Amino acid sequence: MDIALWALAVLLMVGGVLGTVLPALPGPPLVLLGALLAAWIDGFARISGFTCAVLSALALLAMAIDWLAGAVGAKKVGASRWAIIGATVGALLGVLSGFWGLLFMPLLGAAVGEFIARRDLLRAGQVGLATWIGMLVGAVLKLAIVMAMIGLFLGSLWLRA
Repeated sequence: MDIALWALAVLLMVGGVLGTVLPALPGPPLVLLGALLAAWIDGFARISGFTCAVLSALALLAMAIDWLAGAVGAKKVGASRWAIIGATVGALLGVLSGFWGLLFMPLLGAAVGEFIARRDLLRAGQVGLATWIGMLVGAVLKLAIVMAMIGLFLGSLWLRA
């Protein structure tokens, strides 16, 4: 039974890494769930409660960054509320339309939203680009945090073996 649980923990963590770059999966929570399962299997002997708390804080930070990144990029250039809504709708549609849609639909959504609000094509393009850059920076930060989570998990696992 332990082997099956360890396999599930590993699958959750691998799925979490994939989910960090594919937004259809909740990346950081899956990594956290896998780490918590592994800690529980081991009776918290090698992965302590403190380590689990740090991993939980990192997962929350990664999720917050994910939610805020595009909005911060949009706000930096003074985006309208419509641009934020457009970026959100674009991100949701992007999830449904594959990798390229996922990559570019938030940019398009923000630009369309800003154009609806201000009727200025150049401004709409600037807002779309700033939103997109914010989302990309957020994705890179989220991936870095997830990698730190896995590093902390593996370090705890192997150092106390």
